[in-house]
Amino acid sequence: MPRLPARPLPIAALIALVAQLLFSWRLTTPHKLVFDEVHYVPAARTLRSLAMPANVEHPLLGKALIALGMMIAGDGPLGWRILSTLAATAVVVGVFWILWLAYAELRVAVFGSLLALVNFTVFVQARIAMLDGFMAAFVVGAAACLLWSMRAANRRAAWRRWLAGAVLLGLAVGTKWTAAPYVAFAAAAFLLLRRDHTARWAGLPPVAAVLALGAVSVATYLLTFLPAFFYAINPLTLDRLIPFQRIMYLQQTQVLPPHTYQSGWWTWPLDRRPIWYLYEPVDGAIRGILMIGNPAIMWGGLVAVLACLWAWARHRQLAAGVAAGLWIASLLIWAIIPKSLGFFYYYYLPSIWLCVVLAAAFRHYGAGRGRYWDEAFLLLSAGLFVHFYPILAATALSGPPAFQHWMWLSTWP
Repeated sequence: MPRLPARPLPIAALIALVAQLLFSWRLTTPHKLVFDEVHYVPAARTLRSLAMPANVEHPLLGKALIALGMMIAGDGPLGWRILSTLAATAVVVGVFWILWLAYAELRVAVFGSLLALVNFTVFVQARIAMLDGFMAAFVVGAAACLLWSMRAANRRAAWRRWLAGAVLLGLAVGTKWTAAPYVAFAAAAFLLLRRDHTARWAGLPPVAAVLALGAVSVATYLLTFLPAFFYAINPLTLDRLIPFQRIMYLQQTQVLPPHTYQSGWWTWPLDRRPIWYLYEPVDGAIRGILMIGNPAIMWGGLVAVLACLWAWARHRQLAAGVAAGLWIASLLIWAIIPKSLGFFYYYYLPSIWLCVVLAAAFRHYGAGRGRYWDEAFLLLSAGLFVHFYPILAATALSGPPAFQHWMWLSTWP
């Protein structure tokens, strides 16, 4: 990594290619619907035909993207999941650009993006037709655009990039409501960073920028409901658009019966309760898909959060403090959201921010004797990815008890 060229674009493109190939390999295995695909793929079929409302507890965009994948690659495993792979690749590349824009150091950007590449959560969500992967891609892309606006050389470029970030945030909320707090996070980070002499937004007045961020993201969100106006049965109308949001809210906050895989938000950072998306005979063998975090990233990331907070408090490293704050805020969302049940896959976005936090921590503390700690940590994370790969990618296992080989904790299923 010390000999990497100074130009970031070719490296980012290479990482994107590797990520896309990794996520796409054996994508059609298993050939059956997996976990929440049983909800979202049928809803996407209904949306594709513009027949009637379906899966009304969530906005339309994520299901529309699944439907688009089926229109491109057919109504089968490839079509269901192909755009999810692109979303995960966008997450990996987005982490690269966030770190590049924050530090302008290629080593830091490559390290963080490769951590995202071998982060189990990113890999698993890349290969399933669910909403969270699209939502995360839009949020990470928005963060990169908003940081890019900070580096703009003139007012027009700054506004163009800022508004692009606002559009992406609106698309994220149009995929899943849990992205909504990130609009507030973006505004708060903007106001905080503007106070630091190293941050600049050419020609972006604070009040106008925050108002534009909110207005554009809300307008974009509302536009994602456009297909619903063309349903054959019970189409949406302008006078019902806002009241329909209350219907969605009631659906999302309804009290649900207990679930085998439910878990509290405070347990997710400890990687205590992963979820079997699949574990059964399928395609001629026992196969499993375990939604779990890479232990090195999950547990090491908690240390990195503390290290970044210390770097901010002790050494005034604002970028490290913002990274740690983003992870903390993204987790605490779930302490406030009135959901009756929680599941580990809700931790998907915070698990991505851990890659940014780890990169910031190693960058700050990696001088002198710690010069190669980041490379050692990356090798450890990649080694764990290889070790767990069979139960992340639904490869053929030797038999029903085979899963025990990977069960490190008694709380793992």
